[in-house]
Amino acid sequence: MKISSLLSGFSILQLLLFSFCYFNSFHTATSYSFSDCLANSKIPKNQLKNIIHTQCSTNYPTVLHDYIRNGRFNTSTTHKPALIITPFQESEVQEIVSCAKKVNLHLKIRSGGHDYEGLSYTSKTTFAILDMFNLRSIDLNIKEETAWVQAGATLGELYHKIWENSKVHAFPAGVCLTLGVGGHISGGGYGTMLRKYGTSVDNVVDAKIVDANGRILDRECMGEDLFWAIRGGGGGSFGVVLSYKINLVRVPKNVTVFKVRRTLEQNATDLVYRWQNIADKFEKELFVRVFLQAVNSTTTPGKMTVRASFIAMYLGDSDKLVSIMEKFPELAQAVLDRKSRSSLAFKMKSDYVKTPISKGDLGRVFKKLIESKIVWMMWNPYGGRMSEIPETETAFPHRAGNIYKIQYLTYWNETGPASDKASIDIVRKFHDFMTPFVSKNPRQAFLNYRDIDIGSTDNVGPNAYREARVYGEKYFNGNFDRLVQVKTKVDPTNFFSNEQSIPVLKN
Repeated sequence: MKISSLLSGFSILQLLLFSFCYFNSFHTATSYSFSDCLANSKIPKNQLKNIIHTQCSTNYPTVLHDYIRNGRFNTSTTHKPALIITPFQESEVQEIVSCAKKVNLHLKIRSGGHDYEGLSYTSKTTFAILDMFNLRSIDLNIKEETAWVQAGATLGELYHKIWENSKVHAFPAGVCLTLGVGGHISGGGYGTMLRKYGTSVDNVVDAKIVDANGRILDRECMGEDLFWAIRGGGGGSFGVVLSYKINLVRVPKNVTVFKVRRTLEQNATDLVYRWQNIADKFEKELFVRVFLQAVNSTTTPGKMTVRASFIAMYLGDSDKLVSIMEKFPELAQAVLDRKSRSSLAFKMKSDYVKTPISKGDLGRVFKKLIESKIVWMMWNPYGGRMSEIPETETAFPHRAGNIYKIQYLTYWNETGPASDKASIDIVRKFHDFMTPFVSKNPRQAFLNYRDIDIGSTDNVGPNAYREARVYGEKYFNGNFDRLVQVKTKVDPTNFFSNEQSIPVLKN
């Protein structure tokens, strides 16, 4: 079968361009090429031109850049995929995976493009992106309080669909509306209902995945081990997650939100110290996070200070909230767009805190924050439902014993090796400074706040497992070994891999 049979719906010019681009990109292609395989697949020939985008395709730049959320990886020197494949049907994903495996084509799987290190759309070697954005159907069943959501849907689309059908249902997931459902859920996504209902994976009851053999498996067919793994272990290590069946949760018709800002001059240190000792003990319905950043002082011109923003959501009315906040009177006074609002370059890291930072050490932290100038921190409280779920219930392990999680972040406008290094070095040094105050042995990290600094692997050679264990134990604690066992069973050739994927245990 020749390429002409694959692309019978193309014009002669399109055919020539495809042939040139394809073979220019895959100069080591075997005689049984990816194109030959797809030509013999069940995908209709006239559909192939709609789902295969080469570097010569007119819409290739748009398809590539629309879902790059980090400007660090949107430069002229970033290694680009040879192909971007955008299936419309789940059966097409089966064919794509099967053909890619036959010719050893490395697939990166992208659902929303929010991987902080760009691992879903970059690679140092020749690769193709399997982009899921066309697979975004949402099938709600309000009577059963469930929904099937395809991996390419965004959280904004999911929330809007729920809102259209019910004012007393929701799904506990993130606050960024452009997050892709597939990546967010598979990594253990969370939001402001974390303390009431747990993470997103705590509310998943079924799933569909294309495995390394090209089979579509639901929970019954894949078995409980694989179902466990794709709830918090990252779907990209085990197959292509097509959809999740989620439980909808009950919420009041009216909820209460508030924000209170205080600087160091307004007693922010005392308030943050008190927050550490109470935020994980509030009623489950109340979630109060703290956003910390260095800002210009409004009282002393030319001086920097730290501003603490207490941002809260309460699942109830304001009258009840006031009574709850008597424990913290200082605070009591107080979506369908799929495109990201910002293309800035950024670097993020994470930590978990198990013991409150002393007031004196908070002073040191805030001084360092002012010195860094560009580092921000978000402190997210745990407790509530998170303390009730065993760490082995799903692959996501960070449960009881954690008071809060820290997200470190910094953004910058100008991209390039020098500016990237300068900004990244600042957040790395700040992260190093925080070492005495956070979890240890291992220093835990959150998979969805992807951080290549904590370790990586090239997935080849005798050291691959040892390399993966470094970051694997930080992301998954004691669950790492079970994830390796599942991976070895369902994908023994390590077809699905990236720089921080779950490794295969070799004999």
